[in-house]
Amino acid sequence: MATEATSREMLETTTVEVRCTGHVRDAVGTPSLEYTFEGSTLGEFLEAFFDDYDVEDLLIAETEADATAHGWAPVPDELPGTWRKNPDGEQTRTYARVCINGRFNEHVDGFATELEDGDRVALIYPFMFCC
Repeated sequence: MATEATSREMLETTTVEVRCTGHVRDAVGTPSLEYTFEGSTLGEFLEAFFDDYDVEDLLIAETEADATAHGWAPVPDELPGTWRKNPDGEQTRTYARVCINGRFNEHVDGFATELEDGDRVALIYPFMFCC
């Protein structure tokens, strides 16, 4: 029978390299850091990271309107290639992205993507400037 202390030690942890750009980098205070969290999925990483760094509002959309760009040209009926969108509850804000090893999270398994030690997670929210 495992004791409570042994149970805590048995919790799986994952250590990833986090890269931050734009507004996220400003809020975190560094362009890159090593981050260890309990669990192994992107969703568990994000939950832990947002507890330690106040950047959730920069990255995660709460509504469809937050995830949709406005003022763009109309979308053609047939889009070239494969287009995927994050599922409800896992959408990023307009222009914000979450990448795992250089791939957008929606092209992997969304927030259920399994992370391994040494993976790179990029939290991207670029500075936007207009004329």
